[in-house]
Amino acid sequence: MKVAVISESAARRSGYWLIVVVLAMLAGLPLAVWLDISDLSGNTLRRQARDMSSLISSIRSYYSTNVVGRVLAAHASSTTEGTVVSHNYANIPGAIPLPATLSLELGDVIKEQQANITYRFVSDLPFKSRASHELDDFEKKALAALRANPQQTLNDLTRVGLTDTLRFITPVVMGQACVACHNTHPESPKTDWKVGDVRGIQEVIIRQPYASNVFAFKYLLCYFLFVAVIGISFIVLQRQQTRAIHSANQDLEAANEFLASVSMKISRYLSPQIYKSIFSGQKDVVVHTERKRLTIFFSDIKDFTATTERLQPEALTEMLNEYLTEMSNIALEHGGTVDKFIGDAMLVFFGDPETKGPEEDAKACLRMAVDMQRRLGELKDRWRRNGTEEPFVVRMGVNSGYCNVGNFGSNDRMDYTIIGAEANLAARLQSIAQGGEIVISYETYALVNEIVDAHPLPPITMKGIQREIVPYAVDGLTLGVDHKSRVLSEHISGLDLHLDMSRLEPADRLRVRTALKEAIDALDETLPETAGS
Repeated sequence: MKVAVISESAARRSGYWLIVVVLAMLAGLPLAVWLDISDLSGNTLRRQARDMSSLISSIRSYYSTNVVGRVLAAHASSTTEGTVVSHNYANIPGAIPLPATLSLELGDVIKEQQANITYRFVSDLPFKSRASHELDDFEKKALAALRANPQQTLNDLTRVGLTDTLRFITPVVMGQACVACHNTHPESPKTDWKVGDVRGIQEVIIRQPYASNVFAFKYLLCYFLFVAVIGISFIVLQRQQTRAIHSANQDLEAANEFLASVSMKISRYLSPQIYKSIFSGQKDVVVHTERKRLTIFFSDIKDFTATTERLQPEALTEMLNEYLTEMSNIALEHGGTVDKFIGDAMLVFFGDPETKGPEEDAKACLRMAVDMQRRLGELKDRWRRNGTEEPFVVRMGVNSGYCNVGNFGSNDRMDYTIIGAEANLAARLQSIAQGGEIVISYETYALVNEIVDAHPLPPITMKGIQREIVPYAVDGLTLGVDHKSRVLSEHISGLDLHLDMSRLEPADRLRVRTALKEAIDALDETLPETAGS
């Protein structure tokens, strides 16, 4: 019997892999969010810095063109006087600052108003009256790079803790008004400026903590928290399920062992064919019979009651069990269904639940009977050596015909057996057989005559069967045209003969002939004495 058992190791492996996948998914989600936040923060800072730098550049350009430029143009044409454009405009009443001065002071205003934004307008060539600008390495490198290629912008993003800092640098390019002013101004350190030259750099520095970007993903974070709770709950449930499966497997294994033990015990009470057909589902355990053509074998130990009086119960039990075991094995080898043991008697039939046809079933049954007699001769030799003077002598009967076969009894207790006059006839044929002899009916003889050497016995009658029964005593099996295998058996007081021609080697036949001749000579010597007495 088989009971489906969930593979514990397979379940454990799948559970571990599932946990690894879930944990990897849970770990990958925050990592993906972190990367997105990092990328978003950098892009946002760059956009803010670029926009702010562009805004300040636009303001300075507008101021330089439409304010300073107009004032200087008016001075040049002598149409107006009084408005002075100077880097130290604060000390001159009515003066306005230069565009560069405006940019420098605008940086101070932005720094005061915006704690996280710094604006620098610096150059390595300031006016002589101004303090030198402190340029760090990034600014120096940026200035050199922009003078080589003023069409580019440079930026540097650094992260310290949970804060991003972006430095965005654009070039300060000399315009027409700036060139005219710087090349003529007495405090200018350089007087050969050209339009398009890079005088300095304009730098926007923005600092932004990560938290401000993290909370922009509040819905995603809530979703992540929800998924994490679901994932952890799933893992917990998976672990509980694994433990439940482990416990169920242990229970199923125990049940399997119990059922296997019970199944093995039950099999001892059934023929293997019946056991197999029931436990494989081919036959239902219900009261049901069929009428089939069978070949029935019946055997019995001659004078068994007298034998029991000569042997101790323990020795008798051991011999009987060995005899029935050996006979059952032979029956199974030939495909017979062992119906039952009736004390020392044995009932076997061929043709159910499996059949090879009436003729082959009958031949298999006859071969089985011959093999049983042969094996019995070997057993008797061993029993004699063990101290049993007169071992078992077995009579056998075989008949073929239609019988009812199936489950007989009630729904609570039933027996798989055969019922019919043909089964009773097999028992009757056994009863008329001599010790060690096999007697078959004419119906069986007609099916096996190609392989058997037999002679008819006087007809018999039987209750329930109106016709006369012609039994046949088996002399041996025919193996070929020129060779016959004969099993000669004679078992009477003082004689135990079992001659199986098929098992004799050519070298042993002379020895057998010598032994038989000596036996005949011994009988001839005693005949006159017996006759005289």
